[in-house]
Amino acid sequence: MSVVDDAVALLEPKLGGRVDLAIVLGTGLGGIADLAEDAVSIPYAEIPGFPRATVSGHAGRLVVGRIEGRRVALLQGRAHYYETGDPSGMRTPIETLSRLGVTTVVLTNAAGAIDKVMHPGHLALISDHINLAGANPLVGDLDDRRFVPMNDAYSPRLRARFKRAALQCGARLHEGVYCWVSGPSFETPAEIRMLKALGADLVGMSTVPEVILARRFGIDVAAISMITNMGAGIDGSVPSHGETKTVAGAGAIALKRLLLAFLKGLDDV
Repeated sequence: MSVVDDAVALLEPKLGGRVDLAIVLGTGLGGIADLAEDAVSIPYAEIPGFPRATVSGHAGRLVVGRIEGRRVALLQGRAHYYETGDPSGMRTPIETLSRLGVTTVVLTNAAGAIDKVMHPGHLALISDHINLAGANPLVGDLDDRRFVPMNDAYSPRLRARFKRAALQCGARLHEGVYCWVSGPSFETPAEIRMLKALGADLVGMSTVPEVILARRFGIDVAAISMITNMGAGIDGSVPSHGETKTVAGAGAIALKRLLLAFLKGLDDV
């Protein structure tokens, strides 16, 4: 048996049925799991192959419950490339979700804004990404399923539903291109200027490996960034992890509202 087989064998009896959708919660956003009713909570440490949380603001738990009548798996925390140097740190959780019947995943993260239209506390829908970290979680795969097309990696139909949800709940929702950098150090002002020239609107240290993995396992993806800071040097910004956690925590109220509206209208997609 593989580690994924072990994870599925552990989780299936605990969860008691199919899971409709998964949401990965980024730094400072773990409290969104409080939305789940009749919830089952399992620490990552008890699930074979799931990452150990090493970043403050990531609880390291899988919470499964009902939100707007749907069975939702909420992952409180993720593995980051900068923690181990392994871009495939979220492979087991995502493959396990696929085996549990998940066909849609919503990824959330804390990100820095490069586009000055965006400000801390705003939400941004990711339309595409730039992989500037140069790593890929599928390196080492030995069959042709590693050649994953990344056109429309961020599902157009899910993005359309999020835009409608934002209108319905009155949430301010930007849209833009996310650039993945390795971290853990923040970018220099010169790097932010370079990213702007490359066409990036947002920058962060996660999400892209998960998108690649999700597409590899046939899962549709949507991704939302909580803007927690301006990029280094923009209007004198000096990003910090403390700022990231504080702003993300405060902005989680708007994200909760948006997610509820999204789930409520998902049948319309």
